[in-house]
Amino acid sequence: MAQVKAKPECVEAVKQACLALVAPSRADQGCLQYDLYQSTGDPIVFIFYESWESLEDIERHLESPHALAFDEKTSGLLAEPEEITYLQKIG
Repeated sequence: MAQVKAKPECVEAVKQACLALVAPSRADQGCLQYDLYQSTGDPIVFIFYESWESLEDIERHLESPHALAFDEKTSGLLAEPEEITYLQKIG
């Protein structure tokens, strides 16, 4: 799971950058699920809910041209650094 918080004045630009990341990420090797959500309580918050076959697939995704382009597009637009939380399904 990855969380991105836009600066209030940059919400639309960050939203568009997030949306542009979805389709190419779904095509990445090992991607099982890649969905984007925007908080209904705080519209500056975007959550990528992702499921990958392996940690290596995630690492490859993070170094992909589209992920690196996302980092460039959102440079200076985020209220804080992107927060990535790794989860393991246990039930």
